[in-house]
Amino acid sequence: MSDVSAVKAALKSQVIETPSWGYGNSGTRFKVFAQPGVPRDPFEKLADAAQVHACTGVAPKVSLHIPWDRVEDYAALTRYADELGLRIGAINSNVFQDDDFKLGSVTHPDAKVRRKATDHLLECVDIMDATGSRDLKLWFSDGTNYPGQDDIVGRQDRLAEALAEVYARLGADQRMLLEYKLFEPAFYTTDVPDWGTSYAHCLKLGPKAQVVVDTGHHAPGTNIEFIVAFLLREGKLGAFDFNSRFYADDDLMAGAADPFQLFRIMHEVVKNGGLRPETNVNFMLDQCHNIEAKIPAVIRSVTNVQEATAKALLIDAEALATAQRSGDVLASNGVLMDAFNTDVRPLLADVREELGLARDPFAAYLASGNQERIAADRVGGRQAGWGA
Repeated sequence: MSDVSAVKAALKSQVIETPSWGYGNSGTRFKVFAQPGVPRDPFEKLADAAQVHACTGVAPKVSLHIPWDRVEDYAALTRYADELGLRIGAINSNVFQDDDFKLGSVTHPDAKVRRKATDHLLECVDIMDATGSRDLKLWFSDGTNYPGQDDIVGRQDRLAEALAEVYARLGADQRMLLEYKLFEPAFYTTDVPDWGTSYAHCLKLGPKAQVVVDTGHHAPGTNIEFIVAFLLREGKLGAFDFNSRFYADDDLMAGAADPFQLFRIMHEVVKNGGLRPETNVNFMLDQCHNIEAKIPAVIRSVTNVQEATAKALLIDAEALATAQRSGDVLASNGVLMDAFNTDVRPLLADVREELGLARDPFAAYLASGNQERIAADRVGGRQAGWGA
């Protein structure tokens, strides 16, 4: 796309959803690190998300995680989001923290545990109704640790049964987004380990079921951009969980470890229509910030995704197609590398200025004094954290 005005228009219309849990305390399996000013309830999480949106202009949606973000009055939470210029994004279920789920949730051998897990998923659809959310995001930690522990096919049957019940409960404008993960916490088999398993279940369920690609949930060397291209071709790419990883599901800031991979992914998104509103691909962040300040880290992640998108939009599609048709390997790769090596920060600064925002959102937030204000105001109470 060589038309700069068209590139700017695409960047202005981009929407990146931020995670409520990204604003809370988190850490490693050894320690959760508390920081001053961390939200104490879902309302304060929304207030922090509003800071990100105010600085970037492209983050008006916030994912909720249930039960971490459970409130008595979802209408009040939704009104508060609206007052902040936000809206509720995906509702994320949680069937991995209760003791009952040690051997699985919807695939558990015990029918009573499966019923409890499925009822929670149905509760999440109720919350979608109450908040206006259109996306139910499902991730299952279900799996086994040892050969012979359970029936692999039987667990797939149980999974399919639960998904079908929840799918039937969805409203006409709602959809189910099924995430996958190679491993963890199950180490022998994982019940939804890869995009193919998720795709197979979504295909059987129907058009309201689509696949979530989490960029940290793959084996080393996996070509994620191929998965993205394939799912876009099939109309089954529902959402991303953007983060960054060095080894596994590290949940670091998006684009921090491998910005070139993020660019390659966004190239396939742009080329295959993933930015078009009718394609309905939800660009979400899924990350926790263990050692860095929360709001600035989310801002940095948003701008990293923006930079990768801008570079993808600048690819000379005609030159690339010509080189590909002629079998010119070096020229084809060169077209991509020219775009990747372009410094798009001035372009994005111009876009923000045209939107009435500061040219540098990161610096603007630091200068706002908000970090100091919330540290002073949010003394006392129980801080929110991953798993709470």
